[in-house]
Amino acid sequence: MNYKLKRLQRPIAAVAISAFLSLGCLAQTASEKKPVPQNAQPNRIQPPKEMPSDRVAILVMEWTRAKTGAQEYIEAMPEDGISFRPTAEIRTFAEQMLHLSGGNYMFGATASGQANPYEKNDPEKMEDLKKNKAALLKFVMGSYDFVINAVKGLTVAKLDQTVDLFGMKMPCHLLLTKGIEHQAHHRGQTTIYLRLKGVTPPSERLF
Repeated sequence: MNYKLKRLQRPIAAVAISAFLSLGCLAQTASEKKPVPQNAQPNRIQPPKEMPSDRVAILVMEWTRAKTGAQEYIEAMPEDGISFRPTAEIRTFAEQMLHLSGGNYMFGATASGQANPYEKNDPEKMEDLKKNKAALLKFVMGSYDFVINAVKGLTVAKLDQTVDLFGMKMPCHLLLTKGIEHQAHHRGQTTIYLRLKGVTPPSERLF
């Protein structure tokens, strides 16, 4: 009997030791994890529990979301990174943001019938905005405000009216969604700019 008990005790002891060592390794791994910086992820705006059904309200919501995304990207880029370009053939970070801003003014003006304040003054060529992060951020945010205010002044009937973009006829609501696609395309390109500067890009804002 004693012999049988001793034979059983050996595997039980081995299992107990293995479990103890595993717990110790887990505890050590947890303690070695670096704390996540407080500014690693921006505070995310909680989306509404029920999306609006009114098309004007939807477009206002979408352009507002786009504005927040651009703000997060500019704020994430270090001051010395706004003039950075990964290769000589492509735009700098600031030029990407100024290019999408010029597009915002163009889309907003075409949709609303308002005059485009930068129709003859290409924002991408404004050298003073390429050197100062605060000035760049202010200008880019202003371009989103221009579109958002333009959309707020539209009616549902106006969204279905035909507008002209580069000789192409399309409903006004399609024009505005093309504008969202345009700014997302150019902001998305700057993801690699941030990575090359050692910055983790802000997370996607799908809602």
